[in-house]
Amino acid sequence: MSGKTNVAALTMNSEPEIVTIAQAIQTALEHLQAERLMDAERACRHALTLEPNNAEALHLLGVTAHQAGNNTVAVELIKKAIRFQPSNPVFLNDLGKACRGLGRPGDAESYCRQALALKPDYAEAHSHLGNALRDLGQLEQAEESYRQALVYKPDYAEAHSNLGNALTGLGRAKDAVASYRQALALKPDFAVAHYNLGGSLTELGRLKEAEVSYRQALEYKPDFAVAYNNLGNTLRNLERLNEAVKSYRQAVTLKPDYAEAHSNLGNALKDLGRLNESAESYRRVLALKPDDTEARSAWVHQCQQLCTWSEIEHEFEALRGQVTKSLGAGRITPFSFLALPDTSGSEQYACARQFAEKKYSAFLSRPPLYGTRSYRSRDKLRIGYLSADYYEHATSHLLAHVIELHDRRHFEVAAYSYGPDDESAIYKRMRVAFDEFHDIRYLSSEAAAQRIFDDEIDILVDLKGYTKDTRTHINALRPAPVQVNWLGYPGTLGHPQLADYLIGDPIVTPLEHAAHYSETLALMPHCYQPNDRRRSVGARPSRNEAGLPDKGFVFCSFNQSYKITQPVFELWCRLLGALRGSVLWLLQSNPTAQDNLWREAKTRGIAADRLIFAPKLPLPAHLGRLQLADLALDTYPYTSHTTASDALWTGVPLVTLIGETFVSRVAASLLHAAGMSELVTGTADSYYRLALNLAQQPERLRQIRTKLIADRLTCPLFDSERFTRDLERIYQRMWINHRAGTRNPIALE
Repeated sequence: MSGKTNVAALTMNSEPEIVTIAQAIQTALEHLQAERLMDAERACRHALTLEPNNAEALHLLGVTAHQAGNNTVAVELIKKAIRFQPSNPVFLNDLGKACRGLGRPGDAESYCRQALALKPDYAEAHSHLGNALRDLGQLEQAEESYRQALVYKPDYAEAHSNLGNALTGLGRAKDAVASYRQALALKPDFAVAHYNLGGSLTELGRLKEAEVSYRQALEYKPDFAVAYNNLGNTLRNLERLNEAVKSYRQAVTLKPDYAEAHSNLGNALKDLGRLNESAESYRRVLALKPDDTEARSAWVHQCQQLCTWSEIEHEFEALRGQVTKSLGAGRITPFSFLALPDTSGSEQYACARQFAEKKYSAFLSRPPLYGTRSYRSRDKLRIGYLSADYYEHATSHLLAHVIELHDRRHFEVAAYSYGPDDESAIYKRMRVAFDEFHDIRYLSSEAAAQRIFDDEIDILVDLKGYTKDTRTHINALRPAPVQVNWLGYPGTLGHPQLADYLIGDPIVTPLEHAAHYSETLALMPHCYQPNDRRRSVGARPSRNEAGLPDKGFVFCSFNQSYKITQPVFELWCRLLGALRGSVLWLLQSNPTAQDNLWREAKTRGIAADRLIFAPKLPLPAHLGRLQLADLALDTYPYTSHTTASDALWTGVPLVTLIGETFVSRVAASLLHAAGMSELVTGTADSYYRLALNLAQQPERLRQIRTKLIADRLTCPLFDSERFTRDLERIYQRMWINHRAGTRNPIALE
């Protein structure tokens, strides 16, 4: 580089005076350092009018292009500069940076090494070599390069920050935090380091500190769209959804083509129940990235929630094909895939396997935590239940009595909760039911897994699977010697390291379907679903109070709207058409779904007032009004779960259609356990005929209702004591298998 000369700056508003090459280059450098890229380019080009082959001017013009994001031009210009100064390590180092910008880390590594061969103590080249190595996945070598840079330049803030990035990739978040803090001590206004610090603090579960870091990054760099996006993620994890939406909107305002932020905005809007806006965000992602399978899957599921069937009919087969052909592998969430029509057990397994391998690969590659210690012999098995649903949620209403009934002579039970404290009665009941209740909401996955490991849990039961708010990363770290997938998710997790066993029963998971699961099957003798026989049924209101007509047969289906498929709804409308004066009682979910279902009914000749939408109520009040229904109609292929047992508990018969997958067999299992297997059908036509016959034969229906109510406290479905003892036998068999070094299927009789 030529010597510095003090000159008047070349500005955008005046033509430069005739100056020397050195003055023009110095002015370009000053503009470049101040990020005035247009002025820097103008100064460089002025220098080149004076000397077209000036290496330093060519180099600086290339660096300017690199900073503007035009790396193709940058590479061309810097290579031209190198032809005139082939032994300039600065030029070689900057060429490496431009190659990295083009996604060519191998070339970047080569040029940085050439720079270091010429100048071994070149700290910047060591740091940029580390960047290239990190891109190549060589994280340990990258760490060494950053540390070498700091040997030669201890106050190099960028190298401290880059070292933090390598340590993050190596899973050493605590060490990364220290590196970022060192960078910030040297350069307090270093926005990128604040941003990276926020990421590591998030990894450690220190979300409030992460929020502070992201806000500091934005203080120093207000146009930092990525920081707004990650701040939104943090706010969403802190359950501050409206603030998260605001942050995501700021990100996409700054960067309208920011697909990830649009997708995250869609997720937050979905959590807020603003489903139309959410669907629009996913559409925006697809407009930007038509091949984004993850966004397409989310959009399709959202359309199912809204019952906008015409928009997505052609999408089902395409998404199934993505899984079958492993295209966009791991980008379709397994839960949304379950709700697609006609998916097979093998396809559901493939979707879950691809998802697990992509999402949890870094965790699955680590040695299992439990393998670092021998468990001592003791009289009681320690069972840990992992969930986000210990609040006003179906899982808690199903599980509470089982936890209370566990035999404390042989079992200790602990809850690991990462969900909210909603101060509800069921939350308080669950806290008391467990021997220990641990709130791990704000622990990182590693810290949560370490807590479970330190508590010496023998069997860890994941009650979430791939449902909303899952933290399956904890399972991937293997904090317990035996891990179980049960209750919350009706399908496989797709990877044997996530769970050893899946608890099912002979109906939902017959042994002949074992190939559809990564887990070994453990079959309860009657039904996999527990029930709380202590749950109260509220007072039965009048039909008028419940919004029902005074007369007429009442079909009901209180499932979530995404389970209502077009073929099933057509069957329901046929029933309404065949039975004069009948009504269909549905759960009020979202206004768009309600409007769409009214419209769909009208196109099938059914007046809108034949569909009645019931508002959500507390469980006792809901069970009280449910008694007014005459017959429950099941959805398909995603059949009723808690909704079915609610109906049966209140004496309302349910007609179901059984399929070949777990999710399509749950209601059948519940009916078998309730002694009502005659209500299980095998075809759509038999489903329709049975429902119509029951509606037209009041005496037969009355007998079924009477039997349901009479057998309620003795049938296996609602015998909580018997269920708990069977579940404990399952756990004991699992532990025996573990001690013997086997993982054989379990089938209780």
